[in-house]
Amino acid sequence: MRNIKILEVRSEIGAGTRGASLGVDAIKIAALDFMSNLFVNFPSEIVETENRLLYEPIASPYAKRIVGIHTMYERVSTAVAETVKSGLFPLVLAGDHSTAGATIAGLKMARPKRRLGVVWIDAHADLHSPYTTPSGNMHGMPLSISLADDNVENQMHNPDPKTVEVWQKLKNLGKIEPKIIPEDIVFIALRDFEKEEEAILKKGNIKVITVAELRRKGVENVVRQTFLHLSNCDDIYVSFDVDSLDSSISRGTGTPVSNGLKEREAEDLIASFMQHHKICCFEIAEVNPTLDKENMMAEIAFNILQRSVNLLMLN
Repeated sequence: MRNIKILEVRSEIGAGTRGASLGVDAIKIAALDFMSNLFVNFPSEIVETENRLLYEPIASPYAKRIVGIHTMYERVSTAVAETVKSGLFPLVLAGDHSTAGATIAGLKMARPKRRLGVVWIDAHADLHSPYTTPSGNMHGMPLSISLADDNVENQMHNPDPKTVEVWQKLKNLGKIEPKIIPEDIVFIALRDFEKEEEAILKKGNIKVITVAELRRKGVENVVRQTFLHLSNCDDIYVSFDVDSLDSSISRGTGTPVSNGLKEREAEDLIASFMQHHKICCFEIAEVNPTLDKENMMAEIAFNILQRSVNLLMLN
């Protein structure tokens, strides 16, 4: 049985669309609607945000609000590391996906000698850097930060010295750089990425399991394949961006993409992962109720969360 702690990270300064900071509360409202006492049963910690920066001018166009992101990385990584060190399982409810790099940092800071695997369930690769980003939004960068890969071979921009300085700090958080290596990442449902990100995928020979492959092989098979691929890892972190779901059901997120997972596929997939003893953290990100109808996205996220928690309690 795992003792769980919920970390509430309502940060949305890494996203281009407003509203992801409301995702955590939308999930809590779904819990109330389903008469679940999930949020009563476990201790939770609210990580302070820097969302006030949304009202201020952007200083660094190729890594928007990077100074605030660095502050968030320090807070989130500390919260995650302390949770793990106190013997609890961190269940992270995040606004935008940018802070996932801080979750990875916290897991490494708690157990620096252990090899960390990452299961990234997302429509996007999140492998951009300030040198390659098409948007400047930092929710497209957490895995580059974790891999400490600037991808300068495919450089498009020349970020200013201040941006470069803070970017280096992000990569070196906890004085561990890189936090993960390419062979310890598995992407599931990836289907929307730029050629600069594709270059990293190819260079690192990073494993990608498409939606079509998942349907062809079945969930159990894909989960087995993932654990086999990550068999050299001591711990495995699962990050679930709700835009991995098909755009027909993932309206309540900032960057929906067609040809995604069905609700049941995502639920079964994550449930299968949660039964494994190597799973050390689970994160849900990018629920945005301002884009949604009848809180549907948050309800789907909550169902996944509830089933995951039930399984973690059994393990």
